[in-house]
Amino acid sequence: MAPFGLAIFAAALSNGIPTGIIYILTLIGTLIGFGGQGVLTYLLTSFVFIAMVLIIKPWYEEEYKSERRKLGKYVLIATIAVQIIQMLFRGFLLYDLFLGIVTGVVTYIFYKIFANSLIVISEFDIKKAFTVEEVVGASLLISVATCAFGELSIFGFDIKTVLSIFIVLVLGWKKGILIGGTAGITIGAVLGIIGNGEPALIASFAVSGMIAGFLSRFGKIGVILGFIAGNILLAYVVNGNTVSIIYLKEIVIASLGLLLVPKNIQINIQDFFDKNLYLPVGMSYTLEDKSDTVDKLNTMSETINEMSRTYKENADTQYDITSGKEAFIRELELKLEKQKENILYEDLVNDEGNITSDIYETLIENGEITKEDILKLLEDRNEYVLGFEDFDTNMKIEEDIKTVARYINEIYKIGKINNLWKQKIKENKKVISNQLENVSKAINSVATAINHTSKDLEDEKKEIVLICKQREIEILDIDIKKEKNKRYIINVYIASCKENEKCKIEEIEKIISKVLKTEIVLQREVCGREEEQNLCKQIYMSKDKYSIQIGIASDKKNGSPISGDYSNQTRLDDGKYLIALSDGMGSGPDARKSSQIAVKMLTRMLASGFDKDTSMELINSSMYINSKEDSYATLDVAILDLYAGNMEFMKNGACPTFIKNKREIHVLKSISLPAGILENIDMVVYDKDLNDGDIIVMCTDGVLESNMEYENKEVWVKNMLEEMETDNVQKIANILLKEAIDNNFGNAKDDMTVIAIKVKKN
Repeated sequence: MAPFGLAIFAAALSNGIPTGIIYILTLIGTLIGFGGQGVLTYLLTSFVFIAMVLIIKPWYEEEYKSERRKLGKYVLIATIAVQIIQMLFRGFLLYDLFLGIVTGVVTYIFYKIFANSLIVISEFDIKKAFTVEEVVGASLLISVATCAFGELSIFGFDIKTVLSIFIVLVLGWKKGILIGGTAGITIGAVLGIIGNGEPALIASFAVSGMIAGFLSRFGKIGVILGFIAGNILLAYVVNGNTVSIIYLKEIVIASLGLLLVPKNIQINIQDFFDKNLYLPVGMSYTLEDKSDTVDKLNTMSETINEMSRTYKENADTQYDITSGKEAFIRELELKLEKQKENILYEDLVNDEGNITSDIYETLIENGEITKEDILKLLEDRNEYVLGFEDFDTNMKIEEDIKTVARYINEIYKIGKINNLWKQKIKENKKVISNQLENVSKAINSVATAINHTSKDLEDEKKEIVLICKQREIEILDIDIKKEKNKRYIINVYIASCKENEKCKIEEIEKIISKVLKTEIVLQREVCGREEEQNLCKQIYMSKDKYSIQIGIASDKKNGSPISGDYSNQTRLDDGKYLIALSDGMGSGPDARKSSQIAVKMLTRMLASGFDKDTSMELINSSMYINSKEDSYATLDVAILDLYAGNMEFMKNGACPTFIKNKREIHVLKSISLPAGILENIDMVVYDKDLNDGDIIVMCTDGVLESNMEYENKEVWVKNMLEEMETDNVQKIANILLKEAIDNNFGNAKDDMTVIAIKVKKN
């Protein structure tokens, strides 16, 4: 449509839409509508407009504004300026001046309409909700476009009228009386004024659109009947008869089009937004902060990994115990330098027969060497010590041999101790290398998790922000993550709540649940930390499909000040439930310290983003390096995914776990050694689906070993669980503990802990 060429060109430029094809099409439209003179005017106006944009840079809005560059004043000035320039060449008339100003104002108005409505078309598959201004503007844009069909008809049906009716029917059907009536007024105005229609056409479209929207509750048929009724009603008021202002045949064709529209089509409209800012500016900064954090974490991971390689290479080049012979011979020669008068000096220092090698082999075999061993080695080489027949000489020879034997044994013992320490250092460096490597992997996995933003969830984030803003809930930032088990984890950041005012948790739960199409509940809330007094972080998750009840019973060894057992139950950040039980070696404070360290380290690592395998390896290696000799702890871990409905057991030297469902008992065993005994962990892992009514029983070896009648110790626990009628987990734990104590005539002969967990489907 030629009158709107510059308006649509400028609107596209404002929205960042490529304008080359649009400019060519507007030139063609102007040529058809106004001829060569019109094209020259349009070319001159567009050149002035482009020159102004290039010379005087326009003000940029935020990225998500509909009108991203403010070009309205350039459109107005360029249009009026060219109209005035033309008057200078053909003579000045007041009418021409007035017409030029009106042309500039109309072009400016349509620029504003198009700039705010093009986003509906260009981002229809991206943006989840639009303002009334945008939808009405888009309707006007399409209406103007339909006028380009002019009087074109197919089989007697007016194309522009059919399309216009169709638009009103669709909007009235999806959004009701307000939008239906507004769209009817807008489209009626275009057809009545631009399309040279009757003025009553405006009212006919408006009333028909309102009634259609009002009857939208009855579906598509209600909308169609409402539009027809509105048309007939207005025709009767205007004409005094039932001659339609809009032809019924065109309404029927548009209605058929409406019936073909899929029911699940969405036209989401938000009524109270300011200029379409549909993603808070602060959120883009958060994305940049995340990118910086990921880069820093990756750099840290690479640095720690390099440290790990350095430790490993250093350990591999350490002194090897197999090279101890050379060191022994060298030390022996240095020791004998001050014993040149010794009878064995020449044989040992100028060792042509390799006697020192044989001496070393004897030491390896016997642990020490005697005078008789040295004489025997000499005899084997046909070398004999003479002079034993003379008493004085005999005493001198015997003293020399004893001295050499003493030197040899001292050097060997010192070398052996050094070798052991060097071997220990080598092993520790390998363990540290493994620890650093595991930490590097953990940091890398955290960085990957932060960097992983599902594009499929970006639309949902925007929609949640929009709806919350409509309901006056100011969200500073939101992060949505979908776990492998399909659970959603949503972090919502809002300003701290005022005193005695809830943070609209229930409303936010309903909004997120509606958008993600699954039930979402608040997991926990963190507010007013020292560095962020005005910030609250709300963590929402998909609602668990299962719930658990936990019962715990424990007792310490008779005469011990404190139990060496330690347990912990907590919900992890990914929504899974962790239950950990550890039994430290022996009883008392040292055993308690070992078990407590093992459980607390595991809990913190899993909560920090370390995977379970890495966490267990780090705990084992840390205890291997730092614990006292013969100090270790078992680890019995259950991780329950109450959303996906499965559980995972990890055992390192721990007692069997019993799973009871009615009278059926499953036993999960481990034959691995406890944490801290070996350099490398030997862990047993089990996976099992959760069933409604499952009762899981974990215990320490004090309970299991209390019954001396059974060779297979878990049998008595299994038998008791089979006979129990109760499903009360606290009663189950109490009964097992009491029975274990009674097995030793009422005295706990070791630390004892029983944990019982009942699974229930929600």
